[in-house]
This record gives sequence, C-alpha cells and structure tokens, in this order.
Amino acid sequence: MARFLLKIIFMLFQNNFNFDNCIGRQTLLYGETNTGKTYYTAKFIDFLLDSNRFDPKEISILDFAPKFLDVNGIKIGGKILDFSKKSAECNYLSLNGEIIAPRLNSNNKQELFKNICHNYKITTQMLELYNKQQTKVLIMNDISIYLHLGDKKFLINTINNAPTFFGNSYYGIKIKKSFSTLLSLKEKKRVEFLINHIQNSILTSK
Repeated sequence: MARFLLKIIFMLFQNNFNFDNCIGRQTLLYGETNTGKTYYTAKFIDFLLDSNRFDPKEISILDFAPKFLDVNGIKIGGKILDFSKKSAECNYLSLNGEIIAPRLNSNNKQELFKNICHNYKITTQMLELYNKQQTKVLIMNDISIYLHLGDKKFLINTINNAPTFFGNSYYGIKIKKSFSTLLSLKEKKRVEFLINHIQNSILTSK
C-alpha cells in the first residue's frame, strides 16, 4: 500500500517537475519522513540510465540511509536500491558497517552519541573515497545522517564540485526521542544551511 501511494505521489510530482532541469545543476529534496525523498532520488537515477546520457560508472551514489524501518507506523530510512534495482549498475560506493538510525536505536544520550559517531565514521570515509575520484553525477541519500557530526563546508564543496548533484535530506519533527532535542535542532540548522546554499532546493512536505 505504501509503495502504491508513493507511485501516485511520484506521478503528481512528475507533473510539476522535470528531471531534465536537474542535469547540470545541484538539486536537494528535503522534508518529513515518508514523503518520497528516496523514491524521487531513485527515479532520477532511473531517468539518467534510461536516457543513456551518462555512463553508469559516471554516476556515483553515496547512500547514507539506514535500512528501512517501520516504527509505530512511521517509515524510516530505505536504500536507493530498494527503489531502483538499476542503480546497482552505477558507482555505488559502499563500506563495511551499517548505518544506524541514531535516535530510534538509542535509549539515552550516551547511546545516541555512540550511534552518530559510528555513522560519522562511515559517511566521512564514503565522502573521502568519492573525492579521490569524482564523477559527472553525484547522488546522495539521507544527507542529514552525515550532518549530525560532519563538516557542512566540506559537504557543500563536494556537492558544488559535481557537475550534476541530486540528493535528499530529512527535515522534520517526527523522528525524535526525549533526549535528542539538541541533535534535532543541530540537524535542522545544518539542513537549512544546505537549503540556503543549494539553489534548486525542493520541499517534499508541508
């Protein structure tokens, strides 16, 4: 049912959005959880592959998202590969270790900090690996995971160096714990930094 609704949302999204306009520029989708950010991003990859405009290996994918979770009806995470099997043809950067949904897998501040440190190590290594061999197209899924501890200026420089960038980030209030208020505020401000520095920034939820 959820996948069916996403397809309907995507059809409506397509009517007001042209993927052609995203080639040669930087695009950021941001919004609440379960508003199709990863789905739209995956469909952009499919669009690029179907159009044969780029060699698949010229499309780098940095997937910072945790595995898909359904917590009390709130759908969290999900990989690009969950929505685009074709994306496996691309330069899909991966490292040992799983990204952790930091708030949902924490019971206190100490566990929360441990989780964001774990994610920071993996996402930073992925960014450094990409920067050693940049490509014509850069895709990023769930950027806010990196922003919890990462260097926002390093991130925006990486984005600006890509001739075509398409990414997404969580920007909402549904994912929270009583002890995660400061992290959520920091996350919000850092995503807003991205929004202000990426001209083609699109809100996927109100």
